[in-house]
Parts: sequence; C-alpha cells; structure tokens
Amino acid sequence: MTGPAATALAVALLAAVLVVAVARPRGLPEAAAAIPAAAIAVVTGLLTWDDALAEIVRLGPTVGFLAAVLVLAHLADAEGVFTWAGSLLSRGHRRESRDPDVDGDRADVGRSLYRRVFAVAAATTAVLSLDATVVLLTPVVVRTARRLRVATEPAAYACAHLANSASLLLPVSNLTNLLAVAAAGLSFLHFAGLMTLPWLVVLAVEYVGLRWVFRSELTRPAPDDPAGTTDDDTPDDDGAPAFALVVLALTLVGFAVAAPLGVEPVWVAVAGAVVLGARSLLARRTTPTQLVSAAAPLFCLFVLALGIVVAAVGKHGLGGVLSGIVAPLGTGLAGLLAVAVLAAVLANVVNNLPATLLLLAAFGPTPSTPTVLAMLIGVGVGPNLTYVGSLATLLWRRVMLDEGTAPSLRRFTVAGLVTTPAALLVGTVALWLVT
Repeated sequence: MTGPAATALAVALLAAVLVVAVARPRGLPEAAAAIPAAAIAVVTGLLTWDDALAEIVRLGPTVGFLAAVLVLAHLADAEGVFTWAGSLLSRGHRRESRDPDVDGDRADVGRSLYRRVFAVAAATTAVLSLDATVVLLTPVVVRTARRLRVATEPAAYACAHLANSASLLLPVSNLTNLLAVAAAGLSFLHFAGLMTLPWLVVLAVEYVGLRWVFRSELTRPAPDDPAGTTDDDTPDDDGAPAFALVVLALTLVGFAVAAPLGVEPVWVAVAGAVVLGARSLLARRTTPTQLVSAAAPLFCLFVLALGIVVAAVGKHGLGGVLSGIVAPLGTGLAGLLAVAVLAAVLANVVNNLPATLLLLAAFGPTPSTPTVLAMLIGVGVGPNLTYVGSLATLLWRRVMLDEGTAPSLRRFTVAGLVTTPAALLVGTVALWLVT
C-alpha cells in the first residue's frame, strides 16, 4: 500500500493507539490497541515483515533494559526504600504536625516539605526512572503532606514535573533517553557529562516556577484530610535500608563502567535486580508473580508495537516532512532551540515516546550529538505543558485520583506555562554551551 491512502491509514492507526493509551477505556492496557495496529500495518503492507522485525530488534535491548529497571524499582520499594524516603520527608516535623497550636509555623513546614520532595523526586527520577517517581514516590509524598497537615499540591505537582524534566540526567532516567543513546552512540558517562548542566538549570527553573505558582498553598494549612490519613500512619523510622541502597549505588556505578568494558547496560540492571530480588524473595517481601507484574510485560509489548506503527507513519509521509524541517537547522544555538521546541510541540501532539521515534528517524542514521540531546530536552521538558505529553503524566493523574486528590487541569496548565518555555530555553542554552 502506498500513496495518500497509506498515509491516512498509518496516521489513523497511530491516532487509535494513542487514544487508547491515553483514555484506557474499561481499563484496557496500552497494548490492547497497539498490537492489533502493528499487525494491521504489516498485513496491509504499510511496513514489510523485514522492516517490522528490524524495528523490534532495534528496540529490543532498550525495552529489556526498561523491564529490568522497573523490576529494580519495585524491589527497592519492597525493601523499604520509599518508606524510608517518606520518613526523611517527615523528619523534624512530626511533633509540629500533632500540635494544634503551631499553625503559625505551618508555612515553614510546607516550604521545608517542598524542598525535600524536590530533592528526593529529582534523585528518584534520575536513578530509578520517571516511573518510580510517579508510581512509588507520589503516593508517599501525598500521604506525608496530609500527615503534616499541609497542602498536597506543591509537592505532588513537583513530582509530576520532575518525573519529566528531571529525567534529562542519565540514560536510565527515561525510555526516550535510552532510545537516543542507542541512536547517537553515547556512553553512559558521556551522556551524563553533557546533560548535567542542562539538568541543573532546568531544575532551577522548575523549583522557582513551581514555588511561585503554589506560593499560596505553601503558606496555609491544608483542609481536613478527605482520605482520613492520621498521624498514626507516620512511617516508622527504622533507619536506612542499607543493603538496598548499596545495591542501587553499585548498579548505578555499574552502568558507568559497563560500556568501556563492552557490557550492555541491560545486564547490569539484571544483575542488580537478581541480587536485590534474591533477598526480597527469601524474606518474602515480594513474590515471583509480583516480579513479573513489575516488569510490565504488556507495556513492553506496547512499546515494541508502537515502534512498528510509528515506523509506518514515518515511512508514509511524516518522516519526510520532519526530515525536511530538521535538515537545515544545524547545531548552532538557533538550530538547537528549534529542535527542542519542535520536539516539545510534537510530544504534546502525539506523546513523547512516538515523538522521539519519529524525530530519531528524521535525523537519519548518523545524527549529531547536540541535535539528539536538544530533542531530549524537548521531549523531556515539553510534556509538562499538557496531560497527554507523556505517559508518565497520565499515570501521575491516575495515581492522584487513587489517592483521593483530583488534580486541577487549570493549575497543571498554569504551572506548565510558567515553567516549560523558560526551562526549554535555559536547558538548550546550557546544552549549547557544553557541546
């Protein structure tokens, strides 16, 4: 199939996949539409069997790495890492949260919690990926804010923003980073070295911008807790889970040293998961079924199927359009800014993962490193503008609803408008300075 009919079908398939992934009607998994759409793309000839298989082979190591990191994050939670993080967030404020006579100091408690959450969320996203920040840290943050009787919004929205923007630092922080590293041929340390300054300046913008947007919530006590959280729910502070933290630290070091030794990062992640998993299984803190579920097999299939559908869209029209746009941009500051803005816009139209796949294809087989990294700033920071910009943001919204705190679309949009354009600008300028 070729021509306008092929283009229309490819775009329709991608639209169907994204609608189901965003809306998840009747709780259907993201793969429910992606797998049939990929099959249709191949059967109708939008993509040959060989091209589809090549796409799977290309994405396979990245998806395997994603599964291993998700298991590692689950095991960290099972070993008490996030419970310990909750105790760190509460430390020093438990007495005040029980004392009805200290509401005048509530603003100090709220600002202190915001600072701590910001630091913990940035570190969690960078080391354990954005999914850990959304699924594991956000509930801890919301419950901690309730225990301290301060507004949940500043810390919770910080988790949402940092799940995206704090994922710029390391290849392991985001699936889009993994795809880009593979395309650009960057090592773990080289990537981290180039992205450290952009990461820091983006975080600075996020910190100041979100603090300004939620300045009123930071200085007033929260209303009565609708979820019924009480001070008795405060996590026990039994000390740091030393074994789990050591394993996570060694795994992170392993990522850095693996590439020069010719070892794929996926095997480092698997090794960390095996060590931590053996301990958790023996202590009955998790089960084999839970480990399989943590690996998110259906989501991994979704990514592979989405890759096939996006390849079909790229082959039948959109790839040529994007190639024509990015080809003349160059690697000067103006060109990098254009790439970052284009990536941000595309992420908010088709979601950040398809945007990454489409742009990497448009860049060609040997993309320049600054161009690829500018794209990552766009697909990393850009999704903070809308709910549909990234799957992580959609998942964060569901987590918030599960916690009995419905997020406000207006506040989310305002926060995005305040922080995202500035973060895109300063992050790209920082990248230009170091490349």
